[in-house]
Parts: sequence; structure tokens; C-alpha cells
Amino acid sequence: MNRLALDRIACMRGGRILFEGLSLDLNEGAGALVTGPNGTGKSSLLRIAAGLLTPAAGSVVRDGDAALMAEAAGLDPERPLREALGWWARIDGRRDAIEAAMADVGIADLADIPVRLLSTGQRRRAQIARTIAGGAPIWLLDEPANGLDAASVGLLEQLIARHRAGGGIVIVATHQPLGLDGAVEVTL
Repeated sequence: MNRLALDRIACMRGGRILFEGLSLDLNEGAGALVTGPNGTGKSSLLRIAAGLLTPAAGSVVRDGDAALMAEAAGLDPERPLREALGWWARIDGRRDAIEAAMADVGIADLADIPVRLLSTGQRRRAQIARTIAGGAPIWLLDEPANGLDAASVGLLEQLIARHRAGGGIVIVATHQPLGLDGAVEVTL
């Protein structure tokens, strides 16, 4: 069973506490929507949940692999999109998932275009495809709607709902309105 539990965690950055006493317990199908002004620790919270940043206090229990979609695309700008995504798919052991993931986000027709030539929204959808193709049950999405038009935001909401309906867990940190039915709301 997949689970992500944060127990009374605190985050310290640059010698100051950004937040403390934060607890979440997310089981299969659960979601959390994290909001708050810039600099309050939304991205740091996701990095703590991913295991990339140690909390200043508290503990994290993560049962299941996590995929962190951060601001940086992490895709080689000189490679065609299919190859850039394929590099990550090989690491994740999911080579066969790339084509379906690109189709899911509506960029299959861009597979042979170098990443550097993609628009901001297309690169964001490529990041979403990378998250889908990775197959991790826990998605940690940092500002996933940045650069997306209204139709693409709707598609993102559908993909998140599908992931949760399949037992996945999602934490989304965002400044933008995003529909996540039944998600726990966390304001930092």
C-alpha cells in the first residue's frame, strides 16, 4: 500500500524556520494542495517529501517511489523530445511508457523536435509526461500549471484525477487555481 506521511515536520532554510509542526497522512488516492506566498517553503516541502531535503524536525514515511516535478525541466535541450524523455525512462526501467505518456499530454506529434525548440507550455507538458512515464505512485508537483493554457490546465487536472483514481498520491504546490477534488488544503 502506498503512503506518504509527514509528522510534525519543520523546515529551516537560510537560518530561519519557514514552517513547523506540519503533518499530513496521505494514503492511496489522496491528494494535497499546498498554497502560500513565495518563500514560505512550498518547494522545500516537496523536497522534504521526496527525501531530497532533511526536515529540521519531525519525520517522513514514504511507502512507494516518488516523482518530483520541479521548476527545472531536467531534459537535454539538444535532444529530440522522445530521446530526452527516453533517457529518464531507461533510468526508471519504463522505456515502453514514453509514447503513451506523450500522447496523454498531447505532445506525441512533437517527439522528434529538439527540446530547446518547444514552447514553455510544451516543455511543461513534457515534464508531466516524464512524471507519468516514470510510474511512481507518489507525485510531488511544484507549480505544474506554470506556462499552461486553460485547456492544458484542464488536462493536467484530469491526469491528476486519473492518477489518484488508480491509487496514486499527489501533492501539488501552486499559486494558480487547480481543481483537486477532495484534496487536503495546506496553506504555508
